[in-house]
Amino acid sequence: MCIAYLAIGTHPDWPLFIAANRDEFHHRPTVPARPDTLGPGIIAGIDLQGQGSWLGMTKQGRYALITNYRDPARLIPDAPTRGQLVSRFLQSDMTPQAYAGQVQRGSQAYNGFNLIVGDLHDARYVGNRTGQAQPASLEPGRYVLSNHLLDTPWPKAQRLRNALDAFPVNMLERSLTEVFEILQDETTARDDMLPRTGLSLERERLLSSPFIVSAEYGTRCSTVIAVHASGQALFSEVSYTPAGTIARRHDWPFDICPQETSDHQVASSTHN
Repeated sequence: MCIAYLAIGTHPDWPLFIAANRDEFHHRPTVPARPDTLGPGIIAGIDLQGQGSWLGMTKQGRYALITNYRDPARLIPDAPTRGQLVSRFLQSDMTPQAYAGQVQRGSQAYNGFNLIVGDLHDARYVGNRTGQAQPASLEPGRYVLSNHLLDTPWPKAQRLRNALDAFPVNMLERSLTEVFEILQDETTARDDMLPRTGLSLERERLLSSPFIVSAEYGTRCSTVIAVHASGQALFSEVSYTPAGTIARRHDWPFDICPQETSDHQVASSTHN
């Protein structure tokens, strides 16, 4: 379960802005995001159990993120891992349109998912619970994705959208602290506003906040991706303990390179 906000082509200085939380069981083994995990010039984390990722970006400006579609009644026990839909796009040179189409054709083999793949010119949304025969092209705009369909107005999605819609994007040049504070919102929804997805009421309550804290399952990390019109970009991640406190923060600034070059490495700096 995850949540992500995307602003695509909505600001002249910042053509891409992504803010996301990854929620997962705390015992599930993970490699936190860092450069070159999935190949040269790719910044992403790795889910060691499934050998895929939940969100990543390349030095060329290609990005991908995935969320589960919450549908416990339709689980496929031996389905392939959904995280590899992210890692394969980041490792490929396929256009977002071509890749999303390929995923669409094989989508029913997977448990419920929502996938967004893009670059600085095009973005596509594909899921296997949308009821649509083709992936959707994402026009310039602001989007929020949780564990239903794109822009489903669940309370947590609306809270995150409202807060980040109001965030002055030009502040990204100075600090990402306010963005991470917005992502750390633990406000749960009223019972009468909770979605009914087949989980217990207690579980729906737990999952109804943008930031989830519990001993067994919760928000493992927050990620911010921001690309400036100059080509300068930043990938920043905060990791959390099971108690919801900050364990570490890593910032990786880099320049978007339109062509693959084997000798270029993403510049990195680490802040503990």
